[in-house]
Amino acid sequence: MDSDDFDIETDERPSRSQLKREAEALQDVGAALVELPQNRLDRIEMPEKLREAVDLARRITAHGGKRRQMQFIGKLMRRLDAETIRAQLEAFQQADRRSAQRFHKLEALRDHLIAEGDAALATILEQYPHADRQHLRQLVRQAQLEQTKNKPPAAARSLFRYLRELDESAPS
Repeated sequence: MDSDDFDIETDERPSRSQLKREAEALQDVGAALVELPQNRLDRIEMPEKLREAVDLARRITAHGGKRRQMQFIGKLMRRLDAETIRAQLEAFQQADRRSAQRFHKLEALRDHLIAEGDAALATILEQYPHADRQHLRQLVRQAQLEQTKNKPPAAARSLFRYLRELDESAPS
């Protein structure tokens, strides 16, 4: 075997650094599983042994014990196809991002309504033709009044809730 054959064999295997990065990435996936709310964790398909390890990690409070349990979860993850779990976690993250974007959009609508008043009402009614114009105008005026008197934003919250209801009931 000459030196060229040796170089080819070593290039095919991943380096120790690469193996360590992959192991840490799997451990990060395991940490994401541990941090998930229980209702989302229940919807993820995984082997029973991994589920038990994740449940145990959620109960451990000691730092060293939790770290060792996370390493064990990473070891279990190396033995299975983690792409399905990653895909499910990514789907949850995308849903969270969409929800946050929707929330920010509704906040901006509410703030625009409070700042512009009746002028902005027409644009809102174009977006949500099924909205109750009178109720919306009343909420906007109450929120503007609260803002001028430096009162707590109860009407602004009510306006946000109403906008959220409109958005949820709107056809996609």
